[in-house]
This record gives sequence, structure tokens and C-alpha cells, in this order.
Amino acid sequence: MAAAAAAAILELEPSHERAGRVIEDIVRLERRIFPKHESLARSFHDELKRRNTGLIYSTSGADADEVAGYAMYTFNTSLCATITKLAVKENCRRQGHGEALLAAAVERCRRRRVQRVSLHVDPERTAAVALYRKAGFQVDATVQDYYAPKRNAYRMYIDL
Repeated sequence: MAAAAAAAILELEPSHERAGRVIEDIVRLERRIFPKHESLARSFHDELKRRNTGLIYSTSGADADEVAGYAMYTFNTSLCATITKLAVKENCRRQGHGEALLAAAVERCRRRRVQRVSLHVDPERTAAVALYRKAGFQVDATVQDYYAPKRNAYRMYIDL
């Protein structure tokens, strides 16, 4: 967890000079971590253009320019938000990046006075499920064939 303490959680500012490089890093990470049919890599720029979408990212303590992980969230209504993506680079895992990103995304939802934050997670991703449970999320339902035939998802939520 010490590395995450030195890491920064930053909000993507599209007009910032580094925004293009940050987005490229995130898209590469998206392609590496998620199967092609689950990846937003091809539509990432379109997702970011949506007014109700936010993106935060963490940097590695060793290299403040290296994107260690990111979280994307959407404000579905004035009362409900969804964390659509949360991913951490393989060599940056188990250092607190995921926990910090999740807490920051939930806090941004709290500031908008959202009452419920939800997400979907593959039950096979046990580390992710444990992270969400530790943060207070609970399983609402199992969604059959969410990712693909015979690949279900837990729908999880936290009330704020």
C-alpha cells in the first residue's frame, strides 16, 4: 500500500497537454486487461465525450507520468451512478491503486449527491470482488450471460 500513498489520483482534463498521452496509456491498458468484446478501447474517445461520464486515473509512485490504473464512471440519473470500468496495470496491483481509485470514484458520486453507485464484475475476478466488498459494495444479483454466453456478472451496489 505504500506505493499508492505516493501515487496521485487525477481527474482527466481533456484540454490538458498530457491528456492525449494519458488516454493512449489507458486505451493500451484497456486492451491488455479486458477481452476484446469487453473492452472500450475502440469507443473510448466517444465514451469520454459523454457529458455524464468521468474518468480518473492513478499514477505510479515510482513514475508520476506512468498511468497505474483508471476508473470510469457514469451518472445515469441524478440519483444513480455506475462505475463502468476500473483497472490497474498488472505490475501495479496489490499496492492500493484499485482501492484508491474506487474510493475516489465513489467520493465524486457522493459529491454529486448520488444515492446509489452500482457496477458489474465477473465473479471469477475474485480480487476485484474482494475489493468491492471491502469498500462496502454488496451483491444485488447475478446477471446471467452478462459478458458472454456462460459468463455471468455480479451486479453490485453501495448506497451512499
